[in-house]
Amino acid sequence: MRVAVVDIGTNSTRLLIAEVDSASGSLEELRRHSRVTRLGAGVDAGGRLSEEASERVFAVLADYQAEIEELRCTANLAVLTSAVRDASNGAEFASRVREDYGLDARVLRGEEEAQLTFLGAMSGRAPAGEPTVVVDIGGGSTEFVVGAGRSAGFHVSLLAGVVRMSERHIHTDPPAPAELQALAADVRATFLAGLPAAERTPVRHGVAVAGTATSAAAIDQELDPYDPERVHGYTLELGIVEMLLARLADMDEEQRRRVVGLDPDRAPTIVAGMILLEEAMKAFELERVEVSEHDILYGGALRLAGVG
Repeated sequence: MRVAVVDIGTNSTRLLIAEVDSASGSLEELRRHSRVTRLGAGVDAGGRLSEEASERVFAVLADYQAEIEELRCTANLAVLTSAVRDASNGAEFASRVREDYGLDARVLRGEEEAQLTFLGAMSGRAPAGEPTVVVDIGGGSTEFVVGAGRSAGFHVSLLAGVVRMSERHIHTDPPAPAELQALAADVRATFLAGLPAAERTPVRHGVAVAGTATSAAAIDQELDPYDPERVHGYTLELGIVEMLLARLADMDEEQRRRVVGLDPDRAPTIVAGMILLEEAMKAFELERVEVSEHDILYGGALRLAGVG
């Protein structure tokens, strides 16, 4: 079954077109794209999606629509997450995605987003026997899903993401130490309030998905061009994350744009991303996490094909 999934997130708009075998659950990527569109810019402060940000997304959707039609997908899904959930005009935005671009647009609750993320992250790998946390750092929120094998158990969506935290705390370039400390304290408090100790304590393994984690893996390996095969399955040590944070926080945005392995469009938010990743690992007392290219796009594709 040929399917298309579009993830319209707070920071980026992404596309996966894949062939999925519903019997075996195997998935073959045909096309995959990601563009930083910053849909959630200003939502934390103003509560609305701006016209400028919306138009950035619509321009990308027009390109994606052409590819979906070209490859003759039999089903599609557009997942709309934190920025659209939180915005007062989110329903209007979702309606336009449906009507103008022919996409089955669904505004996911945080719990639904977490379940699809876990389904995607666990695909193509041997089931973990020990409790595993999947960490998905987005633009407006961070999803945590704890499970074992193929089954997700505890899941929560917490309002701490790279765009939200950057806008809330970082006002100088490069960021001032006090700003970084305030951002870290905000993230730490949000995570510890939303992650019960009873759920954190048994976890022995972590899988990190989405742009912050994949960027960290690419920067650490100095990948140019980006190579998803070298990113998928890469082990990130906590010490490396701390080192990357210190390095990136010491640069201004223009310098970060030239860092090998980092998409220049992620330069404005990558410092907040590294803090979020560091605090997520510390919350679960993880010394390392495995980076995965399989995320909510994979989960959405599998769900469309009736898997999971």
